Amino acid sequence: MTPSVPHQTKPSDDAPAPPAEDRRHMIRRRWITAIVIVLLIGIPAGYLVISAGQSRDSGRDKEKKWSATGLTAGWPSRVQRRMYQVPIPAYSKRVAYYETNNWRSSRLYAQFRTTNKGLDAFLGRVGVDEDDLEKNRITISARDQKVVGWVFKGDGPWSGLTHQQKDPLPTQDITINRTNPKRPMVYVVSTAKP
Repeated sequence: MTPSVPHQTKPSDDAPAPPAEDRRHMIRRRWITAIVIVLLIGIPAGYLVISAGQSRDSGRDKEKKWSATGLTAGWPSRVQRRMYQVPIPAYSKRVAYYETNNWRSSRLYAQFRTTNKGLDAFLGRVGVDEDDLEKNRITISARDQKVVGWVFKGDGPWSGLTHQQKDPLPTQDITINRTNPKRPMVYVVSTAKP
């Protein structure tokens, strides 16, 4: 015996139509649909607009930084310090720097005030020592002084050295002012050639 299949009846044309959607329910459904569309499209679009604006502002900030003349207060990045071999001692004060780049050479100008112990550590990490300093010698050229606004006149005593290295290692011109014997002021121009 085969199981019986329920008889399907075709709805007649006289059957009542499903009830019409309540107006309030329809409005609510449209609002929910609109909100979902805004969330799915509007938020990512808004995020893209904000990101583009921040990226543009960041580019302008960098442009101002690199087109400025004169020193920028603060520490050069670790990459800059490593590349130009300018190991500024910890706890140094009045730290400032400026970098220039062209097709012939790149230069990092840096200044800082340190202690005598800090100066010894700095010179040692550069590969020289205090005995290599020549008294009353300013090794930073007038041209380089002008780039960042350094003026090496007046009180001293001054001393300096040029630490020449084979390319591609940088050459450092170091000038030291010991007006305050316990807190020497150090000026460095490190030049790297590509």
